[in-house]
Amino acid sequence: MPDFQFEKEIISQGYRSIAGLDEAGRGALFGPVVAASVIFPASWINEKKRGWLKEIDDSKRISPTKREILARLILIHSDAIGIGMASSAEIDEKNIHWASFEAMKRAFMSMPIVPDFLLVDGFRLNDVNYPQMDLPKGDQKSISIAAASIIAKVTRDRMMKRLDLVFQGYALSKNKGYGTREHYDALQKLGPTALHRHSYNLEGKR
Repeated sequence: MPDFQFEKEIISQGYRSIAGLDEAGRGALFGPVVAASVIFPASWINEKKRGWLKEIDDSKRISPTKREILARLILIHSDAIGIGMASSAEIDEKNIHWASFEAMKRAFMSMPIVPDFLLVDGFRLNDVNYPQMDLPKGDQKSISIAAASIIAKVTRDRMMKRLDLVFQGYALSKNKGYGTREHYDALQKLGPTALHRHSYNLEGKR
């Protein structure tokens, strides 16, 4: 389970506002990649984990119901949250690697508090003039990153439910834009929409 080990090390170096960053939707066929940035109170980091903080984990390892509950608690108790997105058109124009990093940059830059250190899931953010640490599988190691993964996932899932009302027939509420058999069958029948990622393989395995 993630903890505040890395945050403690960073605070010991004199930093205070530590932003955890993660994204959701990297592997989807439809819609944007969504990133979130979360700053917890520095005073929490050296304390024993509070009750609900013990439940924070990689969003992929948490049920949808628990993600919604934890997202509300994170929104209420964090010092700052930012959301950033990169559209399917940007993904097609550039690539998903660029789009994921751009969404994370947009997320932390949208926060009302300027972070003084970034904890990033995966790889370092290029062209960012902030102290940072990249953590492979960071959403399984750092509470700040795991909280960002939850916010990003909940935000994107809610978006997919709304878009399902507009782009009917693709079961977006169910598959959240990912490449399920049902989604591929719908693509064969209806064709791709303007929000599908046309640079991806939309035909599935043959």
